[in-house]
Amino acid sequence: MKFLPSRQAKVAAATCLIPLWLGACATDTPTEERPAVATTAPDPRDPWEEWNRDVQGFNDGVDEYVMQPVAKGYKYVTPEFVDTGITNFYSNINDISVFLNDFLQWKPMQGGEDMGRFLINTTVGVGGFIDVADYLGLSKHREDFDQTMAVWGIPSGPYLVLPFFGPSTPRGVGGLVGDSATNPINYVAPGVVPLLSGTLRVTDQEADNKSGYKVLDAAAKDRYEFLRNAYFQERETKIHDGNPPLDVDFEHAEQEVDEELEKESAKPAAPEPAQ
Repeated sequence: MKFLPSRQAKVAAATCLIPLWLGACATDTPTEERPAVATTAPDPRDPWEEWNRDVQGFNDGVDEYVMQPVAKGYKYVTPEFVDTGITNFYSNINDISVFLNDFLQWKPMQGGEDMGRFLINTTVGVGGFIDVADYLGLSKHREDFDQTMAVWGIPSGPYLVLPFFGPSTPRGVGGLVGDSATNPINYVAPGVVPLLSGTLRVTDQEADNKSGYKVLDAAAKDRYEFLRNAYFQERETKIHDGNPPLDVDFEHAEQEVDEELEKESAKPAAPEPAQ
């Protein structure tokens, strides 16, 4: 989902800004303001729900007290063309991971297209600040190492909310490590440049996705459950290239409805009452 900030960038930014958040949270009263834990039946995908809810509460605090205020200030002082250029730059860096995972998923045609996209934007697009490839009709794809491991048949494991990183699974943790290894910024003065770059990246994303938080807060009765379901739906959609298989229970329900309709249509029509 677009409004969820990048996990790689978020951890760097939060590490840099966490002292500010701790001060802001000192007077918070979570027992009065936080929604109660849902009383619905446990989700078999989420055996660690109690831990996950606590971590999500922590992450929500980081977003509310640190990231969103910083993002608002960034949006206020940054010209729109600069904001767009920064977004394009990080999207172009991400294309390295995309085309590598294309090839690992046995998608040579798409991999060649995404590699071409990266080369065009890096050269003609001035380091990726201008998305020239988009004007040429080379679409942006979304592939990552978590998807690659899913294609290889590795199960996701249970739902897991990571501090700073957000929704994930054990397989997603491995995917995050793999994707981080393909980011060239992480090899430039390790610790300093990646941290500053990550802070800038997540601030840019937070500013661009501000409207998404409003939609989420308005739509979700249980924010935690909403995010968990959205995460699994998004993963399934990406893994199956936009065509995820129907849920088994949904398929059974749909089959039962079809059978009932067939039975109804097979019944003889009732005679019309005599006039």
